[in-house]
Amino acid sequence: MLLAVIAIVLACIAVWISHGFLYTVAASALFVALYALVFHTRWCYVALKTTPRDLRALISYLQILWTARKFSNKNWTLPDIFHDVVQKHPDKPCFMFQDEIWTFKEVEDFSLRMSAAMKAQGIKKGDVVGLLVSNCPQLPAMWLGNARLGAITPLINTNQRGNALLHSVNVAKCDVLIFSEEYHSAVQDISKELNPSLKLFKFTHRPLQPSNPKQEGAGDSIPDLTYLLESTPPAPWTLANADGFRGKLLYIYTSGTTGLPKAAVISNTRFVFMATGLHFLRLKKSDRIYCPLPLYHTAGGVISVGQALILGCTVVIKAKFSASQYFPDCAKYKATAGHYIGEMCRYILATPPSPTDTQHNVRIIYGNGLRPQIWTEFLKRFNVKHVIEFYGATEGNANIANTDGTPGAIGFVSRIIPSVYPIAIIKVDQETGEPIRDSRGLCQLAQPDEPGVFIGKISHNNPSREYLGYVDKAASEKKVVKDVFAHGDLAFISGDILVADELGYLFFRDRTGDTFRWRGENVSTTEVEAAVSRVADHRDAVVYGVLVPNVEGRAGMCGIVDVDGSLDLSQLARALARDLPAYARPVFLRVMTSVDLTGTFKMKKTDLQKEGYDPSKVKNDKLYYLDVKLGRYLPLGSDEYEKINKGEIRI
Repeated sequence: MLLAVIAIVLACIAVWISHGFLYTVAASALFVALYALVFHTRWCYVALKTTPRDLRALISYLQILWTARKFSNKNWTLPDIFHDVVQKHPDKPCFMFQDEIWTFKEVEDFSLRMSAAMKAQGIKKGDVVGLLVSNCPQLPAMWLGNARLGAITPLINTNQRGNALLHSVNVAKCDVLIFSEEYHSAVQDISKELNPSLKLFKFTHRPLQPSNPKQEGAGDSIPDLTYLLESTPPAPWTLANADGFRGKLLYIYTSGTTGLPKAAVISNTRFVFMATGLHFLRLKKSDRIYCPLPLYHTAGGVISVGQALILGCTVVIKAKFSASQYFPDCAKYKATAGHYIGEMCRYILATPPSPTDTQHNVRIIYGNGLRPQIWTEFLKRFNVKHVIEFYGATEGNANIANTDGTPGAIGFVSRIIPSVYPIAIIKVDQETGEPIRDSRGLCQLAQPDEPGVFIGKISHNNPSREYLGYVDKAASEKKVVKDVFAHGDLAFISGDILVADELGYLFFRDRTGDTFRWRGENVSTTEVEAAVSRVADHRDAVVYGVLVPNVEGRAGMCGIVDVDGSLDLSQLARALARDLPAYARPVFLRVMTSVDLTGTFKMKKTDLQKEGYDPSKVKNDKLYYLDVKLGRYLPLGSDEYEKINKGEIRI
């Protein structure tokens, strides 16, 4: 190879002497091309295959940066950005919900009313106004109203109850909590443990009637926000009194890898990057988007809602996902794009074939978790042309996307211009999640087809690369890895195991740490273990996820120690139903007389996870499964095991 390089250099010198500079440039390019073809044939093949993909993504990335720069130069926040959209088409539908149509102007008017009402209650810049509100157009309008005052809004998971709900309110340091009337009992259950200074408001979902007199909450001392809004004139529009484009906007909860829910910080900058990052791939401003996802999550509340607030799309909000109604709803609302998570696609595909499968205008679906096994079948059956599969962590600083619809891929890393978008896959110990370092103490890049953890390099001077993490700074620091590719540099480490193929396409493999995914939600084993132990007289409990044939994600399984046989399974089921959301309740129980501990008194779960819920492997312990209809744990023997695996018993 060295001789080849010397030969090329000598040939170029010869051409320069005999023919001059221009001929030398042309000859040099030809020689370099020949050298690459001869000695780097495979690289040339990869470059040829991936250049169109990389260029399309690069153009989209430049559009994102240009949009963000425009807002940054004006130092606008989301209410300011939304006002600009409202001015362009005030009467266009912004949100559609059930039989309601909310125009852009109506959404802004509601948000201005919210600003006035909260200001009258003493809310000011830097205050925290929590929302425990079910899906509806008023939800984003509420937090827009808060943001105009400079307040931050935690979007609380409406499935949370008991200790988890209390923690979510406290960790965000809420000054105000607004809750939908259907969650009144959940708030009452924790009311004695809430901060006495916390102001509570109950939101009643109904059309505003400004002529109504101001009334207090019926039957209790909690004011009704809806009556308050009716009796408060909208505030005049002004630029937001906030911390500007890079200031905090929302807190969105994520289970992370350990412990109770964590409040991830969403700035105006991050909101814009996530929403526009998806839009500039294949969406249009004329699109009408169907979103059946909860608006307290990043997917629905930022990525889909952001298409309306920033880009001017119409977003159809659904109260609750229904597999049988997904495409009929898309037809009803004339949607051209649909949002999904992987489980949704599987449920929709499991519905009986119907003429409505193709009687819709949806040309594109986007989301995360569409399984490779059903990817092609789903598109073919429902006549969908394009998929945008994306990946990212709420608390992270890097998102990726599958820009060309390669089945199963969640994104890609460029093989020819890898430094343009600073993400990487590094080698880790898959048991501990710790990076594997070289002799210099630096991280190592995973090779093609080698599992590794996804990271996003941190740059505090670049809004697209900054890492805001959680409200809890200690929790934030646990997601940062130092000395990545140079001493002193930093990166966000996702904890997710990915694999990149030769062309740079990324495929999800697994999760490190103590989190698994079930029913579209991240489940923290530490949180569930604490809940089980708390309601079972402080017994040792170890929680882990187990694979179930033909079911997406991992089902929760709990090994619980019961030395004297006094464990009351009926009481345990009732207590867990009260304290945990449905997706976090263990599907399987393994009642044990003891559990192995490590040298540092941590419970071992690897062997338990390998044995799973198979009675042929679990010899000395009793197994149970959760009967969803009865809400009870029933004995699990070989017959039940086979029926669960065949789908005859639903879990």
